[in-house]
Amino acid sequence: MEWVVLIGIALGVAFLVKSFLFQAFYIPSESMVPTLQVGDRILVNKLSYRLHDPNRGDIIVFRAPSSAQTPDIQDLVKRTIGLPGETVTTSPEGAVLIDGQEIKEPYLPKGVVTRFNGVPPGCGKPASGGDGCLVPNGRAFMMGDNREASKDSRVFGPVKQSSFIGRAFLRIWPFSELGFL
Repeated sequence: MEWVVLIGIALGVAFLVKSFLFQAFYIPSESMVPTLQVGDRILVNKLSYRLHDPNRGDIIVFRAPSSAQTPDIQDLVKRTIGLPGETVTTSPEGAVLIDGQEIKEPYLPKGVVTRFNGVPPGCGKPASGGDGCLVPNGRAFMMGDNREASKDSRVFGPVKQSSFIGRAFLRIWPFSELGFL
């Protein structure tokens, strides 16, 4: 009887941790290379955005917008670039601009070029009248680190913050790459 109670308690604790605190996710595509590789497993803090708003640069797991879902992919992992009320555009050289100021992106390889193709769905038009996104309230503009191979907010628009699952904070596999993100 004691074993049954212990196993029941352990299963209950595991359920509570996975439901409310932490969850592991598998990286199925190259959209976050070089930060995350295909096959990596990451741990996500599900409590983060119940306590504070997202920050630029956070790597977030979120429910994929319906236009980006496939039978195999229901959740996406991308980096937060633009926050509510900000205008995300690019310079002629391909650097990301927030409200006209270039942002530092030390996680990208040197020479990466970022481009927009018009105004993404769900975005306000930038005041400049050019390509880019005025991020609406309650949403965030997300991009993969592999800008050429990432279907991100440039394609499906800014993501509702209510669809955030949590902040990726730890790579747990492969074990040789174990570390904080």
